[in-house]
Amino acid sequence: MALKQMIKRVARWLATPWRKVKARRYADMSSEGVGHKEFPNDKFLPLVREYVAKGEAVVISVKGYSMRPFLEHLRDRVKLAPWTTLSVGDAVLAEITPGHFVLHRIIAIDGEQLTLMGDGNIRGTESCTASDVCGVVVEYLRPNGHIMLASDHRLQRRIRLWRRLLPIRRWLLFIYKQSV
Repeated sequence: MALKQMIKRVARWLATPWRKVKARRYADMSSEGVGHKEFPNDKFLPLVREYVAKGEAVVISVKGYSMRPFLEHLRDRVKLAPWTTLSVGDAVLAEITPGHFVLHRIIAIDGEQLTLMGDGNIRGTESCTASDVCGVVVEYLRPNGHIMLASDHRLQRRIRLWRRLLPIRRWLLFIYKQSV
């Protein structure tokens, strides 16, 4: 038990500069809690699917921790748009089973069959077909107004690196969790 506490203290100490930077970066969230209304996913996400199918872009808030460290629960939002082609590395909103939606990244494509995995997951994948994909993420929206395009080459490089770090992702996520 003492070793675990010591590791937590060291990780927290190492992450302190990041925590302070994040506190400054997101300090200008003047609309925190204003205009925020939560809907159950099983009622809201089918509507999102309909709008995206009509060709419209939809912005949704991220719920859950499966896309850490790129997306944070109720902090970040994503813009979903219709897709023409899908590729490995794209973050997509997909209906895995009827009424069960996930926002995960494509890690493999085999014909029409897609394999999805969240960035914050260390094991476990989901499978779906291309027709189950409701929309693809085209923009990441931060609370301070910063917008990052999903096609940004720096972001794509970080995503590829993160995928290669799967064997040590557990420890990296532990350090990240200490910093947020």
